[in-house]
Amino acid sequence: MAGAETSKKMNVLFIAVDDMNTDLNCYGVAQVKTPHIDKLAAQGVLFDRAYCQFPVCGQSRASVMMGLRPNTSGFLKKRDNLRKLQPDVVTLGQFFMKQGYVSARVGKIYHYSNPYSIGTNGNDDKASWNERYNPKGIDRTQEDKITRYGKTKNPKALGISMAWWDPVSEDTDHTDGKVASKAIELIEKHKDKPFFLAVGFYNPHCPYVAPKKYFDLYDIKDIKMESHGEAKKDLEDVPPMAITRDSANWPYFFEGVTVEQAKQCKLAYYASISFVDAQVGRIMASLKENNLDDNTLVVLWSDHGYFLGEKGLWYKYKNFERSLRSPMIIKGPNVSAVNKVCTQPVELLDLYPTLADMTGHDVPGVLEGKSLRPLLIDPKAPWTKPAISQVYYSEQEQGYSIRTHRYRYVEWNGGNAGEELYDHQNDPNEINNLAKKIEYKQIKNGLKKALQPFVKY
Repeated sequence: MAGAETSKKMNVLFIAVDDMNTDLNCYGVAQVKTPHIDKLAAQGVLFDRAYCQFPVCGQSRASVMMGLRPNTSGFLKKRDNLRKLQPDVVTLGQFFMKQGYVSARVGKIYHYSNPYSIGTNGNDDKASWNERYNPKGIDRTQEDKITRYGKTKNPKALGISMAWWDPVSEDTDHTDGKVASKAIELIEKHKDKPFFLAVGFYNPHCPYVAPKKYFDLYDIKDIKMESHGEAKKDLEDVPPMAITRDSANWPYFFEGVTVEQAKQCKLAYYASISFVDAQVGRIMASLKENNLDDNTLVVLWSDHGYFLGEKGLWYKYKNFERSLRSPMIIKGPNVSAVNKVCTQPVELLDLYPTLADMTGHDVPGVLEGKSLRPLLIDPKAPWTKPAISQVYYSEQEQGYSIRTHRYRYVEWNGGNAGEELYDHQNDPNEINNLAKKIEYKQIKNGLKKALQPFVKY
């Protein structure tokens, strides 16, 4: 066995948040109010450098749930069907079912077209669960009240939009409030048996909708946006393919979006995070009320990062730090490092083997991640595995990234369409591309060589 046996199997609470970047108080962004996530971080280990394998919801989530890299599974498009690609794969939910757990899902774990698939099973994997639930709130049923900015070919397409709504409403009027309520119901229902409970929140994915009281936590005067001049300068040394989806209507992705409108959307994004934070608090309180706090491994993660105007960019789907870096927090009865921050580069791919290992089960040999157990004991333990990420626009447009403790190297089409190299010790915002600097040639070549085993063009 990989871990110590206990008389009662450890539960797993698996909280996924959609499109949430690291703009959280516990990650050093004091402007964003996240008291419940902060409390969770104080009870375990906050991973400061956790990276997704693909900065888009569907591909990232499939990678996490299968424990396989996108190139291994073939899951390169957000609506791919994992059972057609890997019919015999044992997903994370199935793994715990095989160990005698109740595996239950509420909300978004696999890909959903957000908001249009809310209330349905979306692109869910039925085999992963004993039970699954799809709440639907006013953010889905009253979409006509949402304010939208910018010109687009499809003004009704809210899944990629600069859009927001701040109704005077109760938390439980909204989908994520209903998700939390159902999660609490499932905790109470299954408290006497081991469970793997996957809770998927839809916020802060656009459109940014939350009760007005969360918008009231923020003042538009405090919302900052990088100047267009500085943003454009940041992109001067970046290969065109790196921002191919953003170039046509730069800045902010949609034609006609003003700086003030971008600020309002950023405020709405922060309000949506605070709304999710409150729902996390409700669920954690339920664990404690049901005397499960000491026997439940809790992980909170998001599927990728998110741009909010930095470099004039918005959304995800890029090989920059801002869209690849994801929040990830783990706490539990056998997480001996408490209130600690781990700065080693790790991958979301590591979650599957970690949860198997930390609950006392053998880690399946097919998994491509690595158990984070050593870092949950000592966040400064030796760790040499880099984080690998990729972007796939088409067979002719691909980019791969390798992130070590200090550097990020990115190649586009094997380097034929450009390269990037950033020194995070001196340049955490990835402003200066060092790939063509002769003095960095040896470092770049070393990173390129380390990246090659993961590359598939």
